Formats: sequence, C-alpha cells, structure tokens
Amino acid sequence: MTVASILNTKGRDVITASSSATAGDICKLLAEKRIGAVVITDAKRHIEGIVSERDIVRVIGAEGPEALNKPVTAVMTRTVISASEGDTLNSIMSRMTSGRFRHMPVVSGGKLTGLISIGDVVKHRIAQVEEEAEQMRNYIAMA
Repeated sequence: MTVASILNTKGRDVITASSSATAGDICKLLAEKRIGAVVITDAKRHIEGIVSERDIVRVIGAEGPEALNKPVTAVMTRTVISASEGDTLNSIMSRMTSGRFRHMPVVSGGKLTGLISIGDVVKHRIAQVEEEAEQMRNYIAMA
C-alpha cells in the first residue's frame, strides 16, 4: 500500500497558511479546523515550512503567550521531510517514527499535493493487516 492509496481514500485537501501569518493565526486555524499541523506555502503551493501543535507549545513554553504575536516564520519547522505518492506505508512509518513527527506533507513536482498523519498511516496499515488475515483464513478454509 502506498501514500497515494491513503490520499485517494481520505482526500487531498490540505489546510495551508502563508508566511505572513502569526503564530496566533496558526493557533486559531488549528483549533477551528481541529487539525494538528498547518503547512506554510507560497502562492504556487511550494512548501516553506510546517507548524504543528508541538511547535506552538514549544514557543509558548519558552517565551510565554506573547510568542503568539511572532511571525509564523519564527515558529515553523523549516526543514520539512515530505513524502511522494509512491512511498510505501512501511517507509513512511519508519521515517515518521525516526523523525518523531506526526504529519508529513506529500509533494509531487515540487508542489504540495496532500498531507498524511500517523493516524492515517496506522489506520490503513491495520486495514491491510486485517485484509491479509482474512485472506489467510480463506486460504486455510479452502485447504
């Protein structure tokens, strides 16, 4: 199973913001949309960074609530590890686990085409394991 199969099921809509936003703007967006990360893009959907709940908590913990007035560029993670639609679930799980992050943008041709979360990956992996188990039961029943 690949990243494309996840996106084909869940959809390709991604909540984005521009680099002119503040950390407070991102907090509002995270709360409104009930999401865990916002991808920061330019007008052509090239990724400039990503801001997660963890990034917000880290900056507020270090600087207090006035940190919400900071530009998002001071809060976001600039080095964004992304996936391609052909990547397998196992490779994505490994990269997310080793990098200790829960959201991964999907890029094609240098542009943002989707976003997957660890929850998406786990959900699809469980479905894959259940399908394999069912196939094994059917095979055994036929023998």
